[in-house]
Amino acid sequence: MIGPRALEAIEASDTDELLRVVDGNCASRNWDDLIELRHRCAEAVARGKQVWGVEEHIRYRLALEAPASIAGPVVAEGQSRFALGPLPEVAASTKTWSELEPHLPPGPERDTVAAERVVRGEQVDAAIPDLPSSLGSWEPSYPVATYKKDKVEAPSPALPATSPVALPDAFTSIEDSQSTAALGDLVEPWTDQSSGRSQTAAVEGDHLAAIAALGLPTTRVARLTTAEAMAWIGWAAASGGAHGRRRGAAAGRYLAWWAVASLADLDWPADPEAVAGAAGEMAWHWFDDGSPDTGWVLRLAVSSPDLGISWAISATDQV
Repeated sequence: MIGPRALEAIEASDTDELLRVVDGNCASRNWDDLIELRHRCAEAVARGKQVWGVEEHIRYRLALEAPASIAGPVVAEGQSRFALGPLPEVAASTKTWSELEPHLPPGPERDTVAAERVVRGEQVDAAIPDLPSSLGSWEPSYPVATYKKDKVEAPSPALPATSPVALPDAFTSIEDSQSTAALGDLVEPWTDQSSGRSQTAAVEGDHLAAIAALGLPTTRVARLTTAEAMAWIGWAAASGGAHGRRRGAAAGRYLAWWAVASLADLDWPADPEAVAGAAGEMAWHWFDDGSPDTGWVLRLAVSSPDLGISWAISATDQV
């Protein structure tokens, strides 16, 4: 049972003191008191007390640190407005599918937890909407987030070493709205919820023509393997950029597959072997203009030798 210290802090809307109480309960793994504190905060919010942020934070901490029997039902409640990331990803970052599955009722949160565990290399005994329930041999070890009590760490893949190349003076742009929209979707939170910028291009010819279509006067380029390109795409699509809402690694993988299927003009949901084959046949490149890359960056050019078409995306976001 929570003590007078917490009750007084609720009545005073003393969020700093309440967060110290939360930290103490988590450190001692006193989940019953933490759950009661959450309910008390929710009741106080209904009375006009400004402790809604504490109630949301408790829910996040329960998803992250509590046993699966508690975290599962918390996740199943639905989205959290102010957590550091999607609660299915938060819970899946510290607990396995076999631990969480008995405590997740059917619904989108259950599906997302399963998909998050797949991204982390676990083969789950559940259907993942539109995607295989295990990683393909051609897929990377996708970058995943590490959640802490007060922050999330989600570093990008390592930047490749690039070399200068000459860009063509002329190129032929083409209209391919489906493919360029799929590339733009990868960084939608950067541009819609933050201060990021994104530009895409589709051209006849090779990757250098696509880069030139973005307006770069000079460039440096590195060839990427399929797995490296998918890792970059998955990381970008999972991220919220500087100020946007993080979508999670499962969403990142989904959007990576969707992008490949769109570039290859495959029906959706796409056959996994067809996606693997299309991704492997494409030529993937990283490019830059020689200036330091800081913040959130995605600069990819991809070519389809069979179609004679290339696409490029240049997206950035800064704190």
